[in-house]
Amino acid sequence: MTIQAPPSPASAPAPTPVLKPSRDSHARRFRGLGWGFLIKLALMALVNAFGIMTAISAWSAESWIVLGVVVLLVVIADWVYFTRRALPLKYLMPGLIFLLVFQIFIFGYTAYIAFTNYGTGHVGTQEQAVEAALIQGERRVEGSADYPLSVVERGGELGFAIVDDDGDVQVGSATEPLSDVSGAEVGATGAPSTVPGWTVVPRATVLTDPTLGASIKDLRVPVSDDPNDGSIRTREGSTGSVYEPTLVWDAEAQTITDTQSGTVYTATDLGAFVADDGTALPTGWSVNVGFANFITLFTDSGLAGTLLSVTVWTFAFAILSVVLSFAVGLGLAIVYNDPRVKGRRFLRALFILPYAFPAFMAALLFRGMFNAEFGVINDLLFFGSHINWLGDPWLTRGAVIFVNVWLSYPYWFLVCTGALQSLPGETLEAAEIDGANKLQRFRAIVLPLLLVSTAPLLIASFAVAFNNFTVIYTFNNGGPAIAGAPYALGSTDILVSAIYDVSGVSGGAADYGLASALSIIAFIVVGLISALSFRQTRKLEEYQ
Repeated sequence: MTIQAPPSPASAPAPTPVLKPSRDSHARRFRGLGWGFLIKLALMALVNAFGIMTAISAWSAESWIVLGVVVLLVVIADWVYFTRRALPLKYLMPGLIFLLVFQIFIFGYTAYIAFTNYGTGHVGTQEQAVEAALIQGERRVEGSADYPLSVVERGGELGFAIVDDDGDVQVGSATEPLSDVSGAEVGATGAPSTVPGWTVVPRATVLTDPTLGASIKDLRVPVSDDPNDGSIRTREGSTGSVYEPTLVWDAEAQTITDTQSGTVYTATDLGAFVADDGTALPTGWSVNVGFANFITLFTDSGLAGTLLSVTVWTFAFAILSVVLSFAVGLGLAIVYNDPRVKGRRFLRALFILPYAFPAFMAALLFRGMFNAEFGVINDLLFFGSHINWLGDPWLTRGAVIFVNVWLSYPYWFLVCTGALQSLPGETLEAAEIDGANKLQRFRAIVLPLLLVSTAPLLIASFAVAFNNFTVIYTFNNGGPAIAGAPYALGSTDILVSAIYDVSGVSGGAADYGLASALSIIAFIVVGLISALSFRQTRKLEEYQ
């Protein structure tokens, strides 16, 4: 019998490779009618359209940094979502853009403003400051002719169309100087009746619309690109006159001269026009002042002393609010965690009601309750005594802490209730068997274990209370006022409400640069305290 040897490996047929079908997602397919790709294409078209619109606006405003960032983001977005690579970036890109816009950009812009004198009297560029100064000093030229005038409108912008001495029609607006226009027609009144590219506002509308009439009286149309040539203005909307400034701007010498008094105002490095006697024009411009705002916060005697008082009160308010609300919430949680208490679910629901109540509404209600004249606090709890809760600094501070604790303790009541129910029962039973009483078990076991889980929340609550603008502003607007304090600061103002007052949003002179510097210092303080506190919480974790 013949035995055949098995075929050698060299003679064995090679295995046929198995080709796996392409599993590209619908959003990656560039061929065929893929709905995923079409939807992605439509969304990216919207993104690009918005980016182009923003880039055009940045170009018009000469914001070159914003223009560069927008173009870069659009290019990166197109590359990320149309490439077959960078799959993780497709999910991370939206979050990174929102982080850049709403966090990094805002903080960076705040830091930029902190190093400028941006505020009341120092807004915009030097060119805008010069124009505003010349406008404020404009006077009608004696003996100047009155030009037939029509009020025109284009895209919501008002302008003037006049017939000059040569019979030609000129048109312009607040942003565009007068220029000749062809194809215009003059009506029977001698004023332009048709102006190409503009809509002539009917005379009856000008006379009957008081809002429009006020806008027309305030409108000034420059005669030319040179601000010294003056502008066309009107009183009744039918004739216009030339108004020339009594101040003359010399761009080469960087001076503004008052032609009536002869006073010369020279541009300074601080963004103002100042004369030799120290007087300055009310309108300036924004410039970089370095660390001047930060130095002012610490060296200005009137401001530094007030801000020191505000800072001490801010720490006291934040610490007391957190400690007291945590203590009240923990105490109630311990009481209503006892199974012997009847109706615990109903009572717990009652105690968390303040948590669902809007903070600003609660502050407004308590403001009325603490009123010395008709408040129920004095009538019911103090037998009608006249206690000036909102006028005395210390009483107001106590009242606002009470309001904040009333709003905050339900949160800690919920947190501590859940934390108590998760404590290991064996440890507590062992301590009880060893003879530890309730106070000893609470101090040695319950509280340390609670702090392990609640310490990060306590730190976050401190940051929230440190910047609790709503309660402070709504309850008493930071009052009562501190005598002699700048920027109308009050006894219950905390740093965030002081920033609001300094910024001038609430009224009065605005100093955005100083407010930005103060906000950066507050941010650094909260950040340092939070970082140190989080490091200390690690020691509590070692307890376990």
